[in-house]
Amino acid sequence: MSHPQTVDSDVTRRSFFQHVGRGVQGAALASLLSEDVFGSDLSEKADSSSMQIPSDLRPRQTHHEPRARSIIQLFMNGGPSQMDLFDPKEELEKNHGKSWFGNIAGEVESPAAAGALTRSWFKFAQHGECGMWVSEALPHIARCVDDLALIRSMQTTNLTHEPALFKIHSGQEMPGLPAFGAWVTYGLGTENQNLPAYVVLDDPKGLPVNHTQSWQAGYLPPVFQGTRFRSTGTPVLNLARDFDEPDAVTSLERELYTKLNRLHRDRRPHQPDLDARIASYELAARMQLSTSDALDLSSETQSTLDMYGIGTEPTDSYGRRCLYARRLVERGVRFIQLFIDFQIWDNHTGLETGLKSACDRTDKPIAGLLKDLKSRGLLESTLVVWGGEFGRLPIAQLPADKNASNAGRDHNKNAMVTWMAGGGVNGGVTFGSTDELGFSAADDKVTVADWHATILHLLGLDYEKLFYPRNGLKERLTGVNEAHVIQGILA
Repeated sequence: MSHPQTVDSDVTRRSFFQHVGRGVQGAALASLLSEDVFGSDLSEKADSSSMQIPSDLRPRQTHHEPRARSIIQLFMNGGPSQMDLFDPKEELEKNHGKSWFGNIAGEVESPAAAGALTRSWFKFAQHGECGMWVSEALPHIARCVDDLALIRSMQTTNLTHEPALFKIHSGQEMPGLPAFGAWVTYGLGTENQNLPAYVVLDDPKGLPVNHTQSWQAGYLPPVFQGTRFRSTGTPVLNLARDFDEPDAVTSLERELYTKLNRLHRDRRPHQPDLDARIASYELAARMQLSTSDALDLSSETQSTLDMYGIGTEPTDSYGRRCLYARRLVERGVRFIQLFIDFQIWDNHTGLETGLKSACDRTDKPIAGLLKDLKSRGLLESTLVVWGGEFGRLPIAQLPADKNASNAGRDHNKNAMVTWMAGGGVNGGVTFGSTDELGFSAADDKVTVADWHATILHLLGLDYEKLFYPRNGLKERLTGVNEAHVIQGILA
C-alpha cells in the first residue's frame, strides 16, 4: 500500500531554495517570482531613493576635483626609527655617548633601560635629482626618491602602541571608532562592484598589536569595514562554487536570492548589521561569478615578479601583497592596506639587526610597487602612503645585560617620519624638520589630523564636510581637532 508523500515541517525558506534553486527549475522559478511575487524591481526602487547617509558602496561625488582615485597604505607596524632611515643627525655623531636622559625623563617608557645619545648604525647619502637623504638600509627606495614627498616633522599624541595605532588609523586614541579606510569608502564608495572597496592585506606571520581593530567600521554602517585577503594559499576562502553549472543558471539563482534578501531586509529596517551581511553575500556572489583574475599572479612576467622580490626570501610574502595591491588598484579597488608582521619596526634592542631585517623584507617590494605603478600610468591616480604609529628616541635603550652593542631605541611621539608618493603629491620634496638631535619636530609641524586631512583632500574629500551624524554630533575622522592640508607637498 502506497502512502502519500508528506512535506517536512522543518523545511526552511533557505533550505527550500538551496534545493529548488540548483537547476533549470530554479531559474524558471526565479523569473516567475520576480514578476508575480515582488512586482516592481526593488533594486530600481532603492536606486531612486535619496539617501542622506551612504550605506552602500556605489560611487559618490567628491567635494572637489580629486587628484587620486585609490590609496595604498603601507603601514610599518611598530614605529620606524626616523634618524636611522630618513633623518640623519650630525649632532648625534658628535655627541654619541653623552648623557641626555635628564632632558626627556618624562618621555621614556622604560627609564631603567635608558642610555646615552646614540648615533645611527647606518650611513646616509643623498639620492636622486632632489638630493634626498636616505639610509643605506633602504637602497631600493633610495632610487625612487624623486617620486616621494618626505615629511620629517610629523607628531602624534601617545607613545604606547595601542592608542598610537588607534590614533593613526581612526583619528583618536580610543577603540571602537571607524578606521581611515572605512571613512574613505563611506565618502567615495568604489568603482568596481565586483571586488571589495576596502581590502586589507595583513601578514600571515602576525596581526598588528590591536589585531583587526585597525580596519573596523566602528559606528559607520558595517558595509564599510575592511575585507581581509590572505597572501598565502587561497586569498579568499569559501568563494569557489561547490558544483559546476551554467553561469546563466547561477546568475538567475543569485537574482532570486537577492530579491528574497531585500524583501527580508525591507521588513526589518534600520538594522545595519543585516544590511552589511546581505551586502557581503551579494559581493561574494559577484566575486564568484566575476572573471576577474585580480589575485592570480600567473599572468605576471618573471621580470615583474623579480622586481617585487617574489620567489626569493625575505621579500616573497610582502612582495606578493604589494603586487596584489597594484592589481587591485588596476581593477578599481578604492583603499588597500598592507601590514607587516607583528611590530617588526619596534626595535627596543638589537636595532642594527632588527631594523635591517625589517628593511630587507619591505624595501625592494615597495620600490617595485612604485616603479610598477609608474610604468603603467597608475601612480598619478594612486596615492601611496608609508609610515608607522610613531618614531624613536635619539638615546639608546639598553638590553637587560646593559650591552650597548645590542641597544635599540624607545618610542617617541614627538617626531616621526612618513612619506607619500603619486596621487597629486610633489615628488622629490622634503617637508619639515626636527631639532638637532631628532627628538622633536621643529619646523612645519604636522599632526595626525593634518595628515588625514591631506590624504582626504587628495582623494577629493573635504575633511570638514565628511561627517557622520551620531548622537546629535557631526562625527569626523579628524574629530574636533583643527586640521590643515599640507600644502607644501602638493603638486
